[in-house]
Amino acid sequence: MYNRNKLKLGLFGANCSSGRAATKVPERWSGSWEDNLRMAQLADAAGIDYLLPIGRWRGYGGATNFEGATYETITWACGLLQATQRIHVFGTVHAPLLHPLFAAKQMVTADHIGRGRFGLNIVCGWNVDEFAMFGVSPKEHDTRYEHGEEWIRAICQMWESNEEFDFDGHFFQLQNVWAQPKPYGGTRPIVMNAAFSPAGREFAYRNCDFLFTLLRDHGQGAEAVAQTRAGAAKYGRKVGVFTPGYIVCRPTRKEAEDYHRYYAEENGDWDAVDGLVGTQFRSNSSAVTPELYRQLRIRYAGGHGGFPIIGSPDDVASELAQISADGFDGYAFSFVNYVDELPFFAAEVLPRLERLGVRTASS
Repeated sequence: MYNRNKLKLGLFGANCSSGRAATKVPERWSGSWEDNLRMAQLADAAGIDYLLPIGRWRGYGGATNFEGATYETITWACGLLQATQRIHVFGTVHAPLLHPLFAAKQMVTADHIGRGRFGLNIVCGWNVDEFAMFGVSPKEHDTRYEHGEEWIRAICQMWESNEEFDFDGHFFQLQNVWAQPKPYGGTRPIVMNAAFSPAGREFAYRNCDFLFTLLRDHGQGAEAVAQTRAGAAKYGRKVGVFTPGYIVCRPTRKEAEDYHRYYAEENGDWDAVDGLVGTQFRSNSSAVTPELYRQLRIRYAGGHGGFPIIGSPDDVASELAQISADGFDGYAFSFVNYVDELPFFAAEVLPRLERLGVRTASS
């Protein structure tokens, strides 16, 4: 992840059935292990920087039960790290659902399998329906981040301390903690988080290496990046800024737009989309106007609400270069079918990004 690529590119959501496209088209992502393995090896060979899974425990219903079949992310990462050479692989972990001692040991194991290529994406909790499966009630919003901060602080102490120690926090009281081995190579795994509330962003400024923020348009994106840089600087830290999205790349812009219309509008799994949008905006439904809801539905059918890039290789490369110019350090994206679409993207878009100075050639 700390390479010379100005804009880090990662594939997002491949551990889930349908990936991040809530569509009924037959070629949608299977999410099978065989397809995940093939995707990871193609991405590794192409020079894609990272793979980022979704921490998902139940689907969103609809005709496809969108994201209803998923792999647990740390064990998924272990399998892919063993089968690849260079690519970074993240695990997405719900802090309230996994004890820090167990999590620290799991992640060190993954980090050794990948020889330092494992990363942690922390989720402090938001999906009430999933938490109910565990018999856990989500904490009040800001308290989630207080818990998450104590959770990652305990884990970092396990990764760093060579002596037994006691940890006496508000949420965790741990005695005679012993944690060996340490992360691979004397470093710790990269930590990222997606946070949009003031409490969540402050948590990320203090504890994370990378922060995801949503990109609506380029003016707003540049402003969000500047805000993140300033927020992290308050704590004497530098935090990279990433954004999620999805790509439809075809030889011509018309072909790309036609395919997007076909899978995301004509064949969207609308029951699943409405369930997903309703879940994510349950606590702030008054802020969603009818026009915004219409736009959100298409973006969620297209790629889970992320920033869409739709067009020819020139269009896609130009848009990615603009995201980089806005100040973003990374873009995590999905395809309708990762294995089918990645080779064309790698062959046509990545060389253009090299010529634009956004990426370096993959060795």
